[in-house]
Amino acid sequence: MSNGKRAATVLFMPLRQLFDLVLPPRCPSCRVIVDGDDRFCSACYAALQFISAPLCACCGIPLVHDGGPDTLCGGCLAEPPNYATARAAFVYAGPARSVVLSFKHGDRQHLARLMAPHLLRASVGGITADSLVVPVPLHRWRLWERGFNQAALMATQLARLSGAKTCLDAMQRVKPSRKGPMDRAARRKNVAGAFRVRDKSVIAGRHILLIDDVMTSGATVAACARALKRAGATRVDVLTWARAVRVGDDVSGRNAGRSATHDSREADEKDSYGQG
Repeated sequence: MSNGKRAATVLFMPLRQLFDLVLPPRCPSCRVIVDGDDRFCSACYAALQFISAPLCACCGIPLVHDGGPDTLCGGCLAEPPNYATARAAFVYAGPARSVVLSFKHGDRQHLARLMAPHLLRASVGGITADSLVVPVPLHRWRLWERGFNQAALMATQLARLSGAKTCLDAMQRVKPSRKGPMDRAARRKNVAGAFRVRDKSVIAGRHILLIDDVMTSGATVAACARALKRAGATRVDVLTWARAVRVGDDVSGRNAGRSATHDSREADEKDSYGQG
């Protein structure tokens, strides 16, 4: 560290301490005071349900039995997705769910900074400088209503952390989605033809990292991946903060011995707020 930078650090240290006194850092889930920014309290961290092996080599859904790193779930065997892999850091439940709801509907945009390291951890094989980070787009009505695209904020933070390039307007949502609980077939129909690539020359020949906050049925990211592949992307990988896990999926023992199964109505809540 240069003398100038060291002096600036010392100069602003009292100011930072004053900010921490007036506005102390808080847990992003339960809001209790913690000892640093972008940190969960010990109770909320223990309640996070990490997604790790064994899981489907393609869609990343947790599996009950470990069949090896190349094992595919029944859904991916029957109908291979348009993306190469999809990975999520957490099960959409507990503190991970609270963070998403606060992020999207509480206007706590700074939470994208918290999410980025977990996205990087969940990525398959890491992220290279040749990767292009692309967010799932919002329809213009939803963007006007919310004021920001949460996936774009996450993509920006991930690109800064990994050194990859990003194109925040690579895709456009041309058809709004219907709100409310839907089955898997209805979700696929809901996003059919909903996405297009703005400029194929930006996508052609590139490895794309598609970013979203929550993956439920996978219909949204599959529709985006389809459009990206048609535009010439060589590979599409999906990264999300969390994913819905159906009752019966087994991620037990991944943190604090808690069961990750949850009521399907929580998964539907993601779609009722707009994507899926």
